[in-house]
Amino acid sequence: MPDSMPNSIKEFHVAPTPDDPALSVRVSGIDHEQNTVETAVVTEKPLTLFLNGREILTMMTIGDHVDLLAVGYLFNQNMLQADDEITAIDYDADIETIVVRTKRETDYEDKLKKRVQTSGCAQGTIFGDLMEEFDQIALASNATIKTSWLYALTKKINTVPSLYLKAGAIHGCVLCRGDEPLVYMEDVGRHNAVDKIAGYMFMNKISPDDKMFYTTGRLTSEMVIKTVKMRIPILLSRSGFTAWGVDLARKAHLTLIGRARGKRFIALAGTQRLVFDADHNTIAPEDAKHSRKAGA
Repeated sequence: MPDSMPNSIKEFHVAPTPDDPALSVRVSGIDHEQNTVETAVVTEKPLTLFLNGREILTMMTIGDHVDLLAVGYLFNQNMLQADDEITAIDYDADIETIVVRTKRETDYEDKLKKRVQTSGCAQGTIFGDLMEEFDQIALASNATIKTSWLYALTKKINTVPSLYLKAGAIHGCVLCRGDEPLVYMEDVGRHNAVDKIAGYMFMNKISPDDKMFYTTGRLTSEMVIKTVKMRIPILLSRSGFTAWGVDLARKAHLTLIGRARGKRFIALAGTQRLVFDADHNTIAPEDAKHSRKAGA
């Protein structure tokens, strides 16, 4: 796919919108010292997805970028192909339904019977034939990640205003290029945030070869499979790994970097893409004010 992002688009072309009143509410309670407190909590809404005339699933989401979520989910599940033409996306907020219509006729009744539950929160699923495609995907071998980019990215992403910093209980994913975070999506399930990025890339015909994918969540098999499906060669997170996630990353020649906080990180796959151009002794530790939980 050609990259349609003009050079004028810089950091956070799509950024979190923590002040959107539709994405969180204020709730009163008491704390451990019996003091009355009021805190922000994120919203969670059902969204039923149809592909043409067939119901696919109902997912729980915060309710933003529903068109990108729908398209990205279908693409990551192999229900949309890279060359598919989308003729319409119809969203009805009243009945919490979105319909993606394509020029190509689709029928996924048999495929829907072969769903496999994954480690993702809420409705994370993959279908059997994804693993068949996984073995055939070749990631860009000439992609690199400089440690100076890694340090800059983690600082920018962790300090930008977000729903996580406002309310917690949410995952974030960021499409990056060099030291620039380009598209930052959040949702209650990390797979939803991933799918929004996939939908954005699909709709805007963005090349994955020079991109990196950042997630606040664990580096699980699901995260690796979806990143490889999106053909992004580098996956990084502030959280930890699962053994199967590491095994799959090595099999796909995906660069896998975890526990990236402040000046620290660990790479367990695809280490040949790392360029150590920064002195980590000059990097400041992560600011406690903007610290996020790891392992979410």
